[in-house]
Amino acid sequence: MLYKFKSRATADLVMLEAAGRRLLEVLGREPSAQGIFEATDLPALMQQLERAIEQEEAMLEQAEREAQAQGQTIRRPEVSLRQRLWPMREMMRRSQAEGHPIVWGV
Repeated sequence: MLYKFKSRATADLVMLEAAGRRLLEVLGREPSAQGIFEATDLPALMQQLERAIEQEEAMLEQAEREAQAQGQTIRRPEVSLRQRLWPMREMMRRSQAEGHPIVWGV
C-alpha cells in the first residue's frame, strides 16, 4: 500500500506503507487509508514531528555513548527519521502558509 498525501499548496507526497504508518503514528493518528490534517492543526503537528525527530536523535546519541563505553559501535539507520519526515514537514509548512489542508486516500 502507498500513502499519497495531497495539498493544494504542494506537489503530492507519496510514501511507502511503512513510512506512512510511522508518520501517522508519530503524529498520534491511527494509520488509515484516508484522512485529513486540517490547516489549523498543522502548527501543532509540525511540533510533534520535531519532538519525535529530537527524541530519536537523542536516543541514538545515548546508544552510541553507551556502545563506545563498552568498546562497541552501533549502526545508525541508513535513513534517519529527520530525513524520512522532511518532505512532510515541508508540505505542512507550505500548506499552513497558504491555509490548505493535507489529505490522503481521497
